Amino acid sequence: MKILVINSGSSSIKYQLFKMPQEEVICSGLVERIGLNDAEIHYKSENHKIDEVGEIPNHKIGLEKVVKLLLDPKVGVLKSTLEIEAVGHRVVHGGSTFSNTTIINREVKDQIKKLFSLAPQHNPANYEGIIVAETMFPEAKQIAVFDTAFHQTIPVEAYKYAIPNKFLEEHKIRKYGFHGTSHKYVSEKAIEYLGIKNSKIITIHLGNGCSMAAVKDGKSIDTSLGFGPVTGLIMGSRSGAIDHAIIFHLVNNLGYELDEVNSMLQKESGMFGLTGYSDLRDIESEAEKGNKECQLALDMSAYKIKHYIGAYVAAMNGLDAIVFTAGIGENSEAIRNLVCANMEYFGIEIDKEKNKVRAKKITEIHSLNARTKILIVPTNEEVEIAKQSFELL
Repeated sequence: MKILVINSGSSSIKYQLFKMPQEEVICSGLVERIGLNDAEIHYKSENHKIDEVGEIPNHKIGLEKVVKLLLDPKVGVLKSTLEIEAVGHRVVHGGSTFSNTTIINREVKDQIKKLFSLAPQHNPANYEGIIVAETMFPEAKQIAVFDTAFHQTIPVEAYKYAIPNKFLEEHKIRKYGFHGTSHKYVSEKAIEYLGIKNSKIITIHLGNGCSMAAVKDGKSIDTSLGFGPVTGLIMGSRSGAIDHAIIFHLVNNLGYELDEVNSMLQKESGMFGLTGYSDLRDIESEAEKGNKECQLALDMSAYKIKHYIGAYVAAMNGLDAIVFTAGIGENSEAIRNLVCANMEYFGIEIDKEKNKVRAKKITEIHSLNARTKILIVPTNEEVEIAKQSFELL
């Protein structure tokens, strides 16, 4: 069975075509920096490798370019769209409606649209991927794998907010958590690698969107993102956790409209708001040149991650390993060094020489005598989505 996996992020599209159940990758690629003039599209198959730079204004055009490459008579791997039996889609917010992998129909699409306001940078992109895929692959089953599903094991004391009970009971307002597909994949890989039966692991997913999870005995018991994907860590253009009194001050005293504040917190804050750059590679480059705003942003980001490490060590009453994953987590030597500095009390001691690696597999970067393992575990949400899609069918 050939399953195409489409993983639409806030500014990127990852895609892989699998032969299942062998988990054989037929081709893979990435569209990144969507919305910028220097957007990139990457495509790799057994015999061809393509890297292009150009303007990709939105996810729809990015996805259309991907499908065109798959079907290209010279470099493509498909002769017909009929070869695709299923398309697995990452969908960020499933709300209280979806806790399992689901075949997409009109009702499912309607529910995904209803959740646009809770994940405005993600669910619309996920929805767009579904619509384009339905057009391009009309005979294939469209399947949704929800980012919120892995965090359904979080206990009530961690997911319930201290607001009147009716908001949970009647309106399902609670912590849902996100990046669950990634946290599930890397935590399972880390537990298998460590060979620990009763494990206490903190997974740190750092990309344009960022989150952390406390994973005890293979189950999520807390996570940094909440009802929507804006709180917690500092992200590319999202603020992370702020005092909600700021929102009321902006509206009541500074003349902002609620929509303006929402847009600002989603699209103009985070690393972009602090530095003018949303891509960490640009921020690190500027920091190396002596840009104090960029260096401060890196320090603030690392401080927030440390904050959650401390909280999750307390929640699990111990720690066996921390796991860095996703684009920044896997590739940023600087962020990993900043996060792990002065953390000896928790047994976290990084080996700076080992940390210079660009890991393509599970890699240890802790010092020889460290009590807590520090691992880089490359995430592969696409494999996890393909597995769940195949199992559903």
